[in-house]
Formats: sequence, C-alpha cells, structure tokens
Amino acid sequence: MKEILIYTDGGCRGNDASKENLGGIGIVMMYPHKDHTREIKKGFRNTTNNQMELLAVITGLKMLKEKCDVKIYSDSAYVVNAFNQGWVKNWKQKNWSRGKSGELKNRELWIELDELVNKHKVEFIKVKGHGDNIYNNRADQLVNEAMDELI
Repeated sequence: MKEILIYTDGGCRGNDASKENLGGIGIVMMYPHKDHTREIKKGFRNTTNNQMELLAVITGLKMLKEKCDVKIYSDSAYVVNAFNQGWVKNWKQKNWSRGKSGELKNRELWIELDELVNKHKVEFIKVKGHGDNIYNNRADQLVNEAMDELI
C-alpha cells in the first residue's frame, strides 16, 4: 500500500456562516514513493472554521485514486480528536447525533469524512498550529492565499 502524507488546514475570516465571510482550505500532499508534493487551495464564502478544517481533510482524501496508508497532519483538535478519541464512533452509534448533548454540527461533512477514512488506512496526527512544522505552515499559507483570492 502506498504511503501518503497529507497536511491540512482550514480557516475562516469572520467565523459565522450566517454572515458574509471568507474561508479557505490548504493542503500539502506528499507522495514519498514518487518523491512528489502537490499543493491544493480553495476559497469559500459564508462558512465556518470547523467546516473548513473538515473540508480540507475531505478534499485531500478525495484526491487518492486507490487504497493508501495515509497520515493526516492537522492543527485542528476538532478533527484529530474526533477520530483519535472515538467521538466519530460514538456519533455513528447514535445515528450521527450527540445524543442528549444535542445536534451534531457539520453532520454531512462528518459522514462524508468517515466514509473516506474507511476507504484507507488513516492515522490522524495533531501538529501545533503556527509552530515550526514547515508543511503545516505552508498549508496555513495556502488557506490565506485562497481567502485573499476571493477579495
């Protein structure tokens, strides 16, 4: 199975989908078996930071054409903890809800992400945002470039 490294970031300027705002995703995909790196960025309007974090991972996984061993690096505790701490498993058992805690926000994105994760062997790795990881910093830069392009 091919190993793929994916660094993702999502961001939003004005984190309220009910108001006019800008969001973006940034992805750095590394294919060690090819010694190749690919970058992806895209801007969105009227979104939230969490939606962008989810969409960045979804977009990266959608780029894969076959089952792969994937390491996803993200500074989003929201995304990483959902898988590493079993939140997704619990939501699925409750028909994609939080049970007594209420509605699961971004339900459709979580369902899509879970389906994509299950097509591959995926490990989620938390990295420090705005730290010394050059690939995470590059993903963040792509997010901002994507939002700037919408202006």
